[in-house]
Amino acid sequence: MTRQTTAPQPAEVAARRAVREHGDALLDRYLAVLSGLLGRSRFTVRNYRQDIEPFIEFLAARGIEVETAGRDDARAYLAHARDTGLAQASLRRRATTIRAFYTWLDREALLPSARPGDSILRLRTPAAPRRLPQFLTAEEAISLVEAPPADTARGLRDRALLELLYGAGLRVSEAAGVDLLDLDLTNRQVRVTGKGAKTRICLFGEPAHAALTAYLERGRPHLVTGAQPALFIGREGRRLAVRSVQALVRRYGTQAAIPQRVHPHLLRHTFATHMIEGDADLRIVQALLGHASADTTQIYTAVTPQRKAQLVSSALRQARDAERARGDDGAVGSADATSRTEE
Repeated sequence: MTRQTTAPQPAEVAARRAVREHGDALLDRYLAVLSGLLGRSRFTVRNYRQDIEPFIEFLAARGIEVETAGRDDARAYLAHARDTGLAQASLRRRATTIRAFYTWLDREALLPSARPGDSILRLRTPAAPRRLPQFLTAEEAISLVEAPPADTARGLRDRALLELLYGAGLRVSEAAGVDLLDLDLTNRQVRVTGKGAKTRICLFGEPAHAALTAYLERGRPHLVTGAQPALFIGREGRRLAVRSVQALVRRYGTQAAIPQRVHPHLLRHTFATHMIEGDADLRIVQALLGHASADTTQIYTAVTPQRKAQLVSSALRQARDAERARGDDGAVGSADATSRTEE
């Protein structure tokens, strides 16, 4: 006997649709707050939508309204998402995003208090394994920033951009958003707008100063069209887009034969790591990076001992090789080493 599947009744379909539309309306209100009042970027808002919409759809398919969903419902959704192949890091991010959404619902007094123990506000996520940030060596960083040609307008622009990303530790959106008026070449500083529309002053050194000066004098005038406030100019004389910055950084990383994948945030990690290796104060690095908490900056202190251990290991290996070479060469090697020392 063939088993027949009962199709949802029109009233049930309509009810689920209404639940979904209501949930979508609440999400739209939340995202408007993120964008308007809190100044989150359109990319952040887009990511929040992509994380929360599947949960609303999951609830609607079960006839559960957003406001009445509990922690067990969220756990069931995360288990479902895991079973569909969602990566562990994505699961943690979705759990965090959903909890933030419900925190806003709670502040708006939209959550019932009947089941406080089952509240999504109490949703916990597995602790993420601590991953140390990747970074470039000083030699790789130099190879990267010197990869663009110095005899074309776009090459001068790209070299100035790479120098600023590395030399000031900027986020890609911050670098792309810099205007001419934000740049102070005399004091070697630039004003940027970071997360949450917070403004800060970042410093840069002589290499970035030289590259920016060359770009402004010999590169930008050939790229800009009309009265354009942006510092970095892309196609059709307009502001260089974030995606274009990501693409050119990746291209120059390949051109410089850097073995790992190079992206703008890798330069930010490199800036912070090299600052800490140079014994810069942690709170100064925190301020330059625009971190709200020193805990975020603290992770770079875990990178540098590892890096220093590699340097020590390399130095000891070179010393052993040199000692072995002196032993093989005998007196001639010793005399040669002495003459080099005297020179």
